[in-house]
Amino acid sequence: MACAQTGSGKTAFYLFPPINELLCRSHGRQESPPAPTALIMGPTRELCVQIFEEAQKFTRGTWVKPAVVYGGTDYKESFRQLQGGVDILVATPGRLQDLCEKHKCSVRWVQCLVLDEADRMLDMGFEPQIRQIVQKLGMSKSRQTVMTSATFPVEVQHLAQEFMRNYSFMAVGRVGGTASTIQQKLVWVDDNDKDAFLFGLLMRQPSLGLFLVFVNTKQQAIDLERFLLGVGFNVQSIHGDRTQQQREVALEAFKSSRLPILIATDVAARGLDIPNVAVVIQYDLAMSVDDYVHRIGRTGRIGKKGISIGMMNNRNRGVAADLCAVLEDGGIQPPPFLVGMALSTGNYQPGGTDNGQAQYGGQDVRRSLRKGFQSLEEREKAKRFTDFAKDAYGQGDEVAAKEAAASIGPSMPGAYQGAAARGGAKGGKKGRGKGGGGGGKGA
Repeated sequence: MACAQTGSGKTAFYLFPPINELLCRSHGRQESPPAPTALIMGPTRELCVQIFEEAQKFTRGTWVKPAVVYGGTDYKESFRQLQGGVDILVATPGRLQDLCEKHKCSVRWVQCLVLDEADRMLDMGFEPQIRQIVQKLGMSKSRQTVMTSATFPVEVQHLAQEFMRNYSFMAVGRVGGTASTIQQKLVWVDDNDKDAFLFGLLMRQPSLGLFLVFVNTKQQAIDLERFLLGVGFNVQSIHGDRTQQQREVALEAFKSSRLPILIATDVAARGLDIPNVAVVIQYDLAMSVDDYVHRIGRTGRIGKKGISIGMMNNRNRGVAADLCAVLEDGGIQPPPFLVGMALSTGNYQPGGTDNGQAQYGGQDVRRSLRKGFQSLEEREKAKRFTDFAKDAYGQGDEVAAKEAAASIGPSMPGAYQGAAARGGAKGGKKGRGKGGGGGGKGA
């Protein structure tokens, strides 16, 4: 489980080892049905395409063949990608499950499984598909499994243990937090003033560079695009209601700087590496601190500087305390209005905490738990105590152990708790009696 800041090179981290492993082997691949050696799953089509393009760069001039399959496109394109076999497959979980169930692809030969932006995939409803692919379709249990993200909340780490046995937790940099190259600013803006405030910011776009504007809903993306086009800005949007082709065209235009302003829902917040994004604006502030970290991570990547501006008002009170912690962790003084909001929630201590990383997914949860979250070895060791009653009371005889258990403790004839229970039962019948009897009547 690898946790590192946004823009720190996690894609290269998980692509290089399987490519190296493949190049050290003799050339040969399973072709019917295609069975990749390395499988990489991502939560969005855009991220999968980006990973595939990076894999193409890293394998150029070699016999290693990468491919990508994702939903929202014709199955013929997926079949074309898989034709002739594949060594490294990048996929969204839904499309991959469909292909496996149609016997057009197999995961039986997978030796390296990567879940990129794993916390997002497990959190946004892909768990059933991932569980089916990993546990029900014949994937080898001896595989290596890698999960990467900039954030790993506690609940996701609990869930992840079902897909990973005894794993290492790797944390690089100020994980769960934001890159030091990003200048963060939070501004109080009422909902009715957001359009005017954004208009003023976008007037500076030609002198700064690419602007990426985040909103929380598809409808807001549509409305904001219509408004900005109406006042003369060159802008497009990507969201769930746009076709895959429309999303790819808009994203490519933005990456090549032909499109200076892009409006996006969180479809663009995870993992996308868009060069030269100068400013990230959160027209609608992220609804969780993890999403906030991922959104602003679209700028300030690989050492470049960037600016993040978030519009806040009373709607965002629920994330105020966590935002204060993120800003303080990055050495930034939270604005007074944000501190006031955070204090009003009762969940904030001024000055931050020593282990702030734990709040937003940058710490191995196993360190804080003594039981209930164990490695495979720890669970095997704990099994020594499961037959304690049989060995201690029955000298190895389970029947004798049950008889011994019935003759001691609360169920023993004459024991106080047993008598109280019997008294309660009688009281319930007759409607009288002391203690337990009265309780029976009242019930």
